[in-house]
Amino acid sequence: MTSLAGKTLFITGASRGIGLAIALRAARDGANIVIAAKSSVANPKLPGTIYTAAAEIEAAGGQALPLKVDIREESEVRMAAATAAEHFGGIDILVNNASAIWLAGVENTPMKRFDLMQQVNTRGTFLTTQACLPYLKDAKNPQVLMLSPPPTLDPVWYAPHVAYTIAKFGMSLCVLGMAPEFAPLGIAVNALWPKTVIGTAAIAMIDGVRAEHCRTPDIVADAAHAILTRPSRESTGRFYIDEDVLREEGVTDFDRYAVAPGHPLLPDLFL
Repeated sequence: MTSLAGKTLFITGASRGIGLAIALRAARDGANIVIAAKSSVANPKLPGTIYTAAAEIEAAGGQALPLKVDIREESEVRMAAATAAEHFGGIDILVNNASAIWLAGVENTPMKRFDLMQQVNTRGTFLTTQACLPYLKDAKNPQVLMLSPPPTLDPVWYAPHVAYTIAKFGMSLCVLGMAPEFAPLGIAVNALWPKTVIGTAAIAMIDGVRAEHCRTPDIVADAAHAILTRPSRESTGRFYIDEDVLREEGVTDFDRYAVAPGHPLLPDLFL
């Protein structure tokens, strides 16, 4: 399978950034996109809403269903999954993209930030997967993709921001458990992580990160498309890196993904 035409993708946090890029890549195939995100009103610091995303998706050739969803709220997530399945006749693919970030040590991490990251990253991923599971069981070539890194116990990734690392690796641990659990059902569960920092509005607010040292979200979107078109029974439990996936697909020119070609690139966290 080389196209996502007619497939229904439920993408959390798809109103902007990497989630939106994945949605737009699938939309160019003619896919149905469920935009499950909180942003229904424009934010000057984080542009993009579920409605602006829907307009872009439809302009790209897809069908869009914008749903205002806080993935911390169980009732909202379950209602969104049911609404999406009824609207499009099922759910074929779940992309757990929504994530909260706070890069600080123990002393400078308020508990409300700790709780937010746990609720969005780990719990939100678990809950959304659970809510979509009944519909994925009925899909052809069903896939679950987490935007999370390869897990590691190297202290270098815990010491500077242990709260974020715990929450982000919680998503990766879901892959380790869900992949073998869902394998008999033919549902693939994989993770994808960028090799370099991706230039998004959220990343731009982090001190020390300059756009010219980043790649665009398109590289993650193209890698996700390659993964999601693979046979679900043949590729599961993997922790993919975007550049490696695209090299497997025969891509050799990565300059087109650079925000500013020729500038050195920042490696992403956890690699």
